[in-house]
Amino acid sequence: MSERALVTGGGGFLGRAIVERLLKRGASVRSIARGDYPELRALGVETIRADLTDATSVTKACEGVDVIFHVAAKAGVWGPYQDYHQANVIGTEIVLQAARQCGVPKLIYTSSPSVVFHPGDCEGEDESLPYPDSYLTAYPATKAKAERAVLVANSNKLATVALRPHLIWGPRDNHLVPRILERASALRRIGGTNKKIDSVYIDNAANAHLCAADRLAPDAVCAGKAYFITNGEPWPLWDLVNAILAAGGKPPVTKSVPKGVALLVATMLEMTYGAVRIKREPRLTRFVVHELSTAHWFDISAARRDLGYEPQISVEAGLKSLAAWLHDHPIQ
Repeated sequence: MSERALVTGGGGFLGRAIVERLLKRGASVRSIARGDYPELRALGVETIRADLTDATSVTKACEGVDVIFHVAAKAGVWGPYQDYHQANVIGTEIVLQAARQCGVPKLIYTSSPSVVFHPGDCEGEDESLPYPDSYLTAYPATKAKAERAVLVANSNKLATVALRPHLIWGPRDNHLVPRILERASALRRIGGTNKKIDSVYIDNAANAHLCAADRLAPDAVCAGKAYFITNGEPWPLWDLVNAILAAGGKPPVTKSVPKGVALLVATMLEMTYGAVRIKREPRLTRFVVHELSTAHWFDISAARRDLGYEPQISVEAGLKSLAAWLHDHPIQ
């Protein structure tokens, strides 16, 4: 009997990559997502269209499956806290409840390194890095609450693990790469430094989830723990940004702005957007300023040891694949 898997958000960038790898190894796959994804049905995936706060639909989706990959989330750096809380915290709690009710033995949760993001440089830190006391935006705050709920839920009946992939990119990326290419002419270096950051190519991120699923069990060393997932090769931030721009046929970022000025502008924009209740994201936020001006790369020794994870596609190889894909799917 083949493995039966549920992927929440199976039509998204990471979700679909996980779905395709599950199918390739003979698994029976079901997806639950808010959108309609005919391309998944064409691959033979059973699709359920529903919000994760719809407990009845989520329970139906969890029936008869052996493993849940909980990938779906509301991402972004702007917007009402309640929207993020509803999707990321309440949605995760409902998935956990349904998993227990249906007797699903294991759940892999897609978290984010932003749950432990502190202003300032993060260089080679491991999973002992604590959660901060406060967050600059709703996404990491709610992802942290959801991650804690997942890890606390670990038991001898439902084994859980959380993965923290950092800056996923590659062909079919609908978030990071488009943001960089669409804002190419307006991008500015923040401060006078070019500090190293981690990222992870999409194939490696998806494979990490399957590695975790294969190792996860009630008595496994990874049960109830969180793991950083990266390519294991930090790059200077603006080198990576310019390489992605080059892959899309765009010129490099050469202009810069002092960090203090950027923070002042971001603060003013946030205050203005908040006061006027503008829903769209400001051109700059304090969270983004800190992200673009600090080092953030991580030690993935624990993922290698406990999950058997090993990055297969290097950044250089990934950039070549991205360039080939963008040639056929240009982003203006």
